[in-house]
Amino acid sequence: MDELQDVQLTEIKPLLNDKEHDIETAFGVVHVTMRGTPKGNRPVILTYHDIGLNHKSCFNAFFNFEDMQEITHHFAVCHVDAPGQQEGAPPFPSGYQYPSMDELAEMLPAVLTHLNLKSFIGIGLGAGAYILSRCALSHPDLVEGLVLINVDPCAKGWIDWAASKFSGWTTNIVDIVLAHHFGHEELQANLDLIQTYRLHIAQDINQDNLQLFLTSYNSRKDLEIERPVVGVNEMIAKTLKCPALLVVGDNSPAVEAVVECNSRLDPTKTTLLKMADCGGLPQVVQPGKLTEAFKYFVQGMGYMPAASMTRLMRSRSHSSSSVGSGESSRSRSHASTHGEGSAGTPEGIDLQAAPQTMEVSC
Repeated sequence: MDELQDVQLTEIKPLLNDKEHDIETAFGVVHVTMRGTPKGNRPVILTYHDIGLNHKSCFNAFFNFEDMQEITHHFAVCHVDAPGQQEGAPPFPSGYQYPSMDELAEMLPAVLTHLNLKSFIGIGLGAGAYILSRCALSHPDLVEGLVLINVDPCAKGWIDWAASKFSGWTTNIVDIVLAHHFGHEELQANLDLIQTYRLHIAQDINQDNLQLFLTSYNSRKDLEIERPVVGVNEMIAKTLKCPALLVVGDNSPAVEAVVECNSRLDPTKTTLLKMADCGGLPQVVQPGKLTEAFKYFVQGMGYMPAASMTRLMRSRSHSSSSVGSGESSRSRSHASTHGEGSAGTPEGIDLQAAPQTMEVSC
């Protein structure tokens, strides 16, 4: 229930240092919330939410989690709300053409320019993960790393199945969105969480605007990424150039989509994290585990000093979870890729000799 209370409280009590911006782009206006001040040439952490959510209901439980403060002390955070999805958004005028997924991705360079930001580490959920991936493919110089939760790289994925499943007996967009986020088991077992998000989707998000965002996501193109193979296509393969952490709960309806995405990415730069006893919103239900994985991910990019990891490493020594060793192993690979040191990484971890994606569970 702590997570549910966090969601509800943060909806009505935004932090005082949040600065909101409505930024004009070539594809319309996008609402952005900046938390903190950019630190020199460091990237910001940029988030993008999924359908039926906004940045508050999607990420506040995660960013307000105690251990995340250790990370946000080093980074400013830029929360992006898809057009018309922010709290209190007015309805679009009749005949409004909602941006495509590609156009939503192309808004992000304009956001960075407006805020005088040079690059970002992205955290995206579902549709947001797709948008950040598309941006990274088109503008690799702007994206230093990606945490992709429930990402689907395909033109037709699990949300289409959910929509067709419900279309025979309901036209309720709330039910369609819930089936996008939560698997059958979670819908039946985690009633408090489901009710919290049912009410949020129905009452806090403009329903017409939500339908436009949903339609845009359902009309997405395939990312057309492919795994680079040494000696075959490594020079021409279209794939993410930055380190990527793929995250999915073991009860999420997105498991197959995330595994498919993993199969298309560079295994030397990709970690797949499967979270046990977790459904469609790991950043809400398991913020501690995700924070821990994110700390290792950021440290591997050379931005977290070793001293900041002391408490985390001490906690890992008393745990049998494999996420610590898996993340630190991949983080050292990331550090090597960026030419950064791996200070603070636990000792005794061997890197895999073969180019195989690191898969860890927690």
